[in-house]
Amino acid sequence: MLEMIKGSNTALSALSENAGSVIVSLGWSSPAGDGDADVSVLLLGRDGKVRSDADFYFYNNPVAADGSVHLLDKTPTEDGNEDRIGFDLTAVPPEVDRMVVAASRYEGAHFGELDDLRVTLSDAVGETLLRFTVGDAGTVSAIIFGELYRRGDEWKFRAVGQGYDSGLAGLATDFGVDVDDDAETAVEVVDDMAVTAAPEPAVNGRPVAVAPGGAPEPDPSGALDAVPAPRRSGDEAGARRPAARPRTAKKRAAPPSTPPKSLAENDSWKPARLFPVSALKSDRDREMRATSVLLSVMTQVPRFGRRLTAAFGAPSGRMETFTEVSLPHGDTPRRPDGVIRIERAGKLWTALVETKTNGNPLKADQVQAYMDIAARRGYEAVITLSNDVALEGSPLVDVRIDRRRKHQVALWHLSWAEVAHQAQMLIRHEGVGNAARTWLLQELLHYLQHENSGCHGFQNMGSAWVPVRNGISDETLCQGDPRALEVVESWERLVRQVCLRLGGELGQKVLPAQRARRGTDPEARRMQLADRLCTEGRLQAELRVEQAPGLLTIGADLRTGRLRTSIEFPAPEQGYPLTWVKRLVRRLAEAPADLHVETLVEGGTGGPRGTLERLRPEPADMLPKGGAAITGFRLSLFKNMGNSRGNAESSFIRSVDDAVHRFHSTVMVHLDAPAARRTGARERAGV
Repeated sequence: MLEMIKGSNTALSALSENAGSVIVSLGWSSPAGDGDADVSVLLLGRDGKVRSDADFYFYNNPVAADGSVHLLDKTPTEDGNEDRIGFDLTAVPPEVDRMVVAASRYEGAHFGELDDLRVTLSDAVGETLLRFTVGDAGTVSAIIFGELYRRGDEWKFRAVGQGYDSGLAGLATDFGVDVDDDAETAVEVVDDMAVTAAPEPAVNGRPVAVAPGGAPEPDPSGALDAVPAPRRSGDEAGARRPAARPRTAKKRAAPPSTPPKSLAENDSWKPARLFPVSALKSDRDREMRATSVLLSVMTQVPRFGRRLTAAFGAPSGRMETFTEVSLPHGDTPRRPDGVIRIERAGKLWTALVETKTNGNPLKADQVQAYMDIAARRGYEAVITLSNDVALEGSPLVDVRIDRRRKHQVALWHLSWAEVAHQAQMLIRHEGVGNAARTWLLQELLHYLQHENSGCHGFQNMGSAWVPVRNGISDETLCQGDPRALEVVESWERLVRQVCLRLGGELGQKVLPAQRARRGTDPEARRMQLADRLCTEGRLQAELRVEQAPGLLTIGADLRTGRLRTSIEFPAPEQGYPLTWVKRLVRRLAEAPADLHVETLVEGGTGGPRGTLERLRPEPADMLPKGGAAITGFRLSLFKNMGNSRGNAESSFIRSVDDAVHRFHSTVMVHLDAPAARRTGARERAGV
């Protein structure tokens, strides 16, 4: 891997023969585990400006129509997360001279608060080719990490590291994006239907509250720079629906419409399904059916198919999928579960698919055979698909990759939970083009969630779960026991799946928040957590929910058999403590009565605490005695955890899912970020 310094450049062809499509990852870490930023890409002509505002790609405009740019989901890492961008360099229009890769922060945050700012670039087989680490970023709120640019017939990468004090607005304006703060309407697209609505005023890329009179309330960050609302060229706007201007304020996802009343005579009547599951009798039947259903929907719903394959470095083009293909391999032909082929500009990208359902593990010899076949036949990738969740630094199968081969094959893994997550995001929050495609995705999601499909995602804590739980209970579990490490790995897989499910419901990014020291080896970090499990008997994880006022913490105490879900957030910077606690109690009017509320005080000593039921009549009981300074509040719900390791109603996995869902839907929704921003804005304005 090439380590780059600021201002240096390199030709991609000198680093890899598989650089026709690349993944650029922007990463950072935060000491508190809660830092975040948004990536953006600008396509520039020879004059250094965008051709039109459509060349500005960000969270509301994540995919280029020609497939040249695709903003992918965030990926959790050991000490933070990485935001990935897929580039199909063969599809970039010839008039585009370079592509700028940047990121911005919001609400007064700056990059100096984050650690290990870095950009990496990987080729089509997933091999990391280069890395550039940005030095001290200071107080800038936007940074250009790097740029891809043409030199003759080849592409090069330049490490930039340039910051902007003026944020996303200043960066976009410098490259010719037309900032429009006076747009009278904004368009929301729901199931490919254009809905005209009043725009959300925005500052630093985030919506701000609107006072009853219609004027935006003060921004709590105190920033004055406007947010760019790029406008499309006249020709393009005419080809699209009227007033379909991109807006940098987050899109508001319309809730799903209430389904019409059923015409069935009684509840025993079941609607006809496109993908029936009643006839599935064996794991082989489930694997064949699930593979065929998924691959067929990927071809019929292009946005869904592209969402899944872009992360594997696949180009954007005409997709065809196949099942039960026979391929020669020695004396015995091999039959992969599926094949994906994508054609673009006369070139084919091909991936073999190996599928497992229920708790069936992937077999190393089987995957190795497909890797060898793919290498001999010039295929680009092998994709494994199962209920398991891959962890960084811990591959699901060990395969031998012959680096001496001229043609390299990428090995990728996809969880059924991730497939369901992407379907949920498109159905409920983003739309897929028309009603027929939406219905197809709904049928797929119904199939995946059916108890007989075998595609429920991670659903078994493993054989070590019961012995470890019993060992903690009777205090016989010793540090260094390998079974504790197995439980820690299963817990990490479960947490990542919980993030996918909650994110699909909310239409927001939900990621594990890591607090590991930079450069920590993943295996060493898990060993430390396993030792802590042996001594303390607890598992814990923190989730970063977009726009939430704090991290959602999940704790499992294996000694007491209790789950605790909680959130901790700071006290307002101004105002009176009694006003704070009264306002908090009012906001929690519909929260569960058994919600535990704790006041956090300076010095870390215990502050007042009690159930919401007891505190509602007397909010003043939340004030600490002796006038100690309040630093924040902690809200918690407790629940008995399941004991079984599998997917039964009484299982540990289901109890964690239910606890997180209940806490967010009954507590965190009342702590919405817009409400917090309004409160902070009024206090800073002296209202």
